Amino acid sequence: MTSGSRIGIVGAGVAGLACAKVLSQAGFPVEVFDRAPDVGGVWSATRRYPGLRAQNSKTTYAFSDHPMPEDFPRWPDGQQMQAYLAGYAQQFGLGPHLRLGTEVLAADPVDSGWLLEVRDRDGVHRATCDHLIVANGVFSDPVLPDLPGAAAFRAAGGRLCHVSQFHDVEHARDRSVVVLGYGKSACDVAEAVSHIADETTVVARRLTWKMPRKLGFGVDYERLLLTRMGEAHFASRFPRLAERLLERLAFRQSNMDLLQERVTRKLRLREHDLVPTGPISEMATAGAALATEGFVEQVEAGRIAVHRDTEVVELIGGQHGPAVRLADGSLKLAELVICATGYRQEVPFLTPFVRRALTDEVGDFRLYRHILPVHVPNLSFAGYNSSTASALSAEVGAQWIAGLLTGKFVPPMPELMDTEIDERLSWSRERSGGKHAHGASVIPFSLANVDEMLDDLGTPLPLTSRLAQWVRPLRPTSYRGVLRNHAVAAPVAPAAAVVADR
Repeated sequence: MTSGSRIGIVGAGVAGLACAKVLSQAGFPVEVFDRAPDVGGVWSATRRYPGLRAQNSKTTYAFSDHPMPEDFPRWPDGQQMQAYLAGYAQQFGLGPHLRLGTEVLAADPVDSGWLLEVRDRDGVHRATCDHLIVANGVFSDPVLPDLPGAAAFRAAGGRLCHVSQFHDVEHARDRSVVVLGYGKSACDVAEAVSHIADETTVVARRLTWKMPRKLGFGVDYERLLLTRMGEAHFASRFPRLAERLLERLAFRQSNMDLLQERVTRKLRLREHDLVPTGPISEMATAGAALATEGFVEQVEAGRIAVHRDTEVVELIGGQHGPAVRLADGSLKLAELVICATGYRQEVPFLTPFVRRALTDEVGDFRLYRHILPVHVPNLSFAGYNSSTASALSAEVGAQWIAGLLTGKFVPPMPELMDTEIDERLSWSRERSGGKHAHGASVIPFSLANVDEMLDDLGTPLPLTSRLAQWVRPLRPTSYRGVLRNHAVAAPVAPAAAVVADR
């Protein structure tokens, strides 16, 4: 593909912005489409819920060449994360490439690339590009459970919404709130509303392990999931020497047992009947959860009640007001029901034929390195390697795509890529019990995934930096030189980005 080839990117979140920056600097004409009016993806004002906060500290959740502002707190909130990404777009001159408030309705493959149908404030238009990058995020399509009784519930004054649609905490004031789910977003929003709601109830089908930010004795969330020693405590697909040594000396299991007990005591899980049924190693399957600050304290104060190992089976309306029925038959007053029930990984704008070529019989995405569909030309994915190092993973992934498009990196033969995808998906399904975000997650092996992409590009991280990562959480700035050296020089006078037929 030549440097004048036009690149269309769907999504202006972390991954989409990283691709726009890297590919525009490589000289490609780039156009980024996002239906939201601002950049940020999950951090957009249109999706932020009360209590939203980054799981990573500002030193690890950053691009290699764009540090967080010094006046940001160690754990930025949703508004600060959006501001950080807006600053990234401004620093690297991405404004002219952005078409915000513009939704991609359809993308059809044609001989010359892709024909797009997009909708903005002026209506529906056509656009074209030579290569399409899907960066709509693995949390793009909110899932609302299909609960019977919704019409009567709403008629009785109840409100039902997904957590991504709940933006104003004041809507919970003096109301009975029920939160469905027990992931990070469920606990975040429950803690936020519990301070002003009349009562707050969390209904958890299954409790999951969560890591406090600090455990003491030099151990914290990032030392477990963002160091090479931490990754070595999880059984990987290709065990390295340190991992085999931990296993042979029985250190891995004993350390995980100690960690589980420490977390149980730190968060006082036994006292509140909040000990999950599975081992703590299950914490890192498709996602990793950071314990919400203040959640346990609100449980202790009686401001949050957790109903574990059950679910809401019906919404109730009537003369006594809105309520929910649990699986055991009990009723719970519920003027506001917030569903923190996850997302689907969807690409609805692609044709059914293309979608079938992208996924297998169980809906898992068949992407080499979580980026490249083997049998669909002129298409790649960004951000489908969901990671505990999201910004860095997206940045390296963008360099991988740039290397592919410029010919600096040549992928293996299709049959070899298919075999690798088969083996990875089979291993991921078995390891996680199918909870691997349809093949779009690399957690807890975020560093290993970055290593793979850099090895493909022939620019591995220097040994000194890799050794430091055994005991110190990754620092994105350590990758600045590697990524700068790999960057492709921009040609003179690039062509117009995307031709729109108005």
